[in-house]
Amino acid sequence: MIFLGGLAEIGKNMFLLECEEDIIVVDCGVAFPQEEQLGIDLVLPDISYLRERKDRIRAIFVTHGHEDHIGALPYLLPDLLPVPLYATPLTLGLITAKLEEAGLLSRADLRPFDPDAHPAIAAGAFTVEPFRVTHSIPDAVGFGMTTPAGLIVHSSDFKLDPTPIDGRLTDEAKLEEFRQRGVRLLISDCVHVEATGHTPSERVIGETYDRVFAAAEGRIFVATFASLIARVQQVIDTAAAYGRKVATLGRSLENNVRIAQELGYLTDAEGVLIESREAAQLPDEQVVYVVTGAQGEPMAALSRIANGDHRDVAIGAGDTVIVSATPIPGNETAVFRVINQLFRAGAEVIYGARALVHVSGHASRDELRRMLDLTRPRHVLPFHGEHRHMALYADLALDAGIPSESITFAEVGDVIEITPDKVAVTDRVGAGYVYVDGVTVGAVGDVVIRDRRALARDGILMVIVSVDRDTGQIVAGPEIATRGFVYLKEAGELIDATKAHVREVLGAYTNGHQTDDWGYLSRQIRDATATYLFRETRRRPMILPMVMEV
Repeated sequence: MIFLGGLAEIGKNMFLLECEEDIIVVDCGVAFPQEEQLGIDLVLPDISYLRERKDRIRAIFVTHGHEDHIGALPYLLPDLLPVPLYATPLTLGLITAKLEEAGLLSRADLRPFDPDAHPAIAAGAFTVEPFRVTHSIPDAVGFGMTTPAGLIVHSSDFKLDPTPIDGRLTDEAKLEEFRQRGVRLLISDCVHVEATGHTPSERVIGETYDRVFAAAEGRIFVATFASLIARVQQVIDTAAAYGRKVATLGRSLENNVRIAQELGYLTDAEGVLIESREAAQLPDEQVVYVVTGAQGEPMAALSRIANGDHRDVAIGAGDTVIVSATPIPGNETAVFRVINQLFRAGAEVIYGARALVHVSGHASRDELRRMLDLTRPRHVLPFHGEHRHMALYADLALDAGIPSESITFAEVGDVIEITPDKVAVTDRVGAGYVYVDGVTVGAVGDVVIRDRRALARDGILMVIVSVDRDTGQIVAGPEIATRGFVYLKEAGELIDATKAHVREVLGAYTNGHQTDDWGYLSRQIRDATATYLFRETRRRPMILPMVMEV
């Protein structure tokens, strides 16, 4: 087993099981960029290992429709085709929309399954049995995977919600059946292990919505994940009770709502869903907008509304905004920046610190312990969490009677060997990050990200010198242009002194002698400039020397 993402990190979930000539893949998700990954839109798993073995891939299995589990498919699926992809109807509907937009739908082999029927799907040396789990999106499943080394149970993202919005509970009977057959390895969600007790049910959010809707006098904006269909259902139900209409803003949200309605996972018995242009004609007290951007994404609807540059909607006094999400680790600054802008515009903002507007879709400690009790695995491997989550889960597993030698820790790229006798990390393969920057995929690497960090931190300084190609003498310059380092009009003395220093150093090099080693001359310019500026400012801007032959 090799995780290409989602292990000792949050996001870009993807792993593979390999036995001799057969490989199956589970999930294919994206991660949101961290603050230091400047200019990056998405982070994908590195599937170099799979590309080299694509003829051995028997199937892709998808657990649910969140972006961190399906978001990379439009980018990576072309490299894995032809291969069948299995998922529940709603998940498959969300995938279909993505592949259609990417022009890949005609090439994809999409196969739905019903987890309640407990189909056993054969894929090479493996047999995969989906089982229903409750999560923050309908139609989520885990997998029981029968392998030559024994039964592996993958919990997927789950919680044990006793009152889910769609009424479909985690299939504990199937988990107990797995226990009777003997679970060789449990791969368990662990991201919410820091929370004690049970994760609250999605239904408690409805109580908060009811209070906010009752008090709001103007428009209401609810920001949530585009794939959180259960949350949209709650907004529709509450809006109907208070005589309001609901419009969606954000292309991904609009597509997901349409698909969920068509497949019967979202109901609108009162007919409250309308187009945004219709909502604009209604009195403020009759309108609810559901918008994307709860994670502070700069191009999402909520950010553009907060910045005042949304083409259809302007926020102001009298409006109420519910930010119905908890910031993903790393997104806190972006989220609170948007919240501050909304307050500045005069809106009333309800968010996690003020009210219960979001509950996790992941199991807390008591539910994680319950999963261990239901399956009683011989080995466990925590996933979908960072190192602290994995360590705390190990403590929980020890309390549940799992021996320490039966708890496996691994990272992305580790080769985990599973035999009837052991589960252990035995090797490692290349599995880093692939960055999406605009329309380019993989063209930006770690070196470019490092340069962007340097530019953001210290700025850039260009030193231009013109040299006579015949004599090697400096005939013009050095001239200096800078961005993000100093303001030229206020740092004239520093710039002039830097020019004089570079001119002195270069004079010792050229000294009227003919030369064609302009690369060496560029290095001299860079080193002389960097040394002088660090001595004078204790800063290290990126220096770009430019030698022009005349």
